Amino acid sequence: MSRNPKSPLPLSADALPASVRARPIVLVGLMGSGKSTIGRRLAQRLDMPFADADDEIERAAGMTISDIFARFGEAHFRDGERRVIERLMTGRPLVLATGGGAFMNDETRALIQRNGLSIWLDADIPTLVDRVARRSHRPLLKDRDPAEVLRELAAVRNPIYAEAHIRVSSAANPHDHTVRAILEALSKWTPQCKD
Repeated sequence: MSRNPKSPLPLSADALPASVRARPIVLVGLMGSGKSTIGRRLAQRLDMPFADADDEIERAAGMTISDIFARFGEAHFRDGERRVIERLMTGRPLVLATGGGAFMNDETRALIQRNGLSIWLDADIPTLVDRVARRSHRPLLKDRDPAEVLRELAAVRNPIYAEAHIRVSSAANPHDHTVRAILEALSKWTPQCKD
């Protein structure tokens, strides 16, 4: 793979600043922003473990997120989500994809900001609608127009996502473009820095 000499990319976690290598990299953003897909590719590029918080929650609960929401409600789900994220962030640094609402919880957000390096994958509504249309497991979209729901969520959540350490556009182009942008941002990040 050819590299642009104007924009050298770290090829491994070792090429990143020590302040980045020592922390979990936590992807936040709306549903459809690409957290899981991009997270897997980023983890592979950095030779780091990858975890999807939603998958881990389902494994721990023995049921789907939709079932947790339906049976116990969102508050119960968010409490379990925080505990799972805390567990995942303890130990060896990894790339972690979170659910769209995880960063909205004050305790979860404080945990991520204190112990991890948060990256907001910011995507426009048409891109999000296109991506969420490919999957049917999202409880917040049940029986509603996805564009309307995503506009409402963006209005409330984007100002909170903006608190992330780094913001990267997750546009409607190949995910490798977003991975490249993340690597560029990580190579320049310092604890005092906010993109």
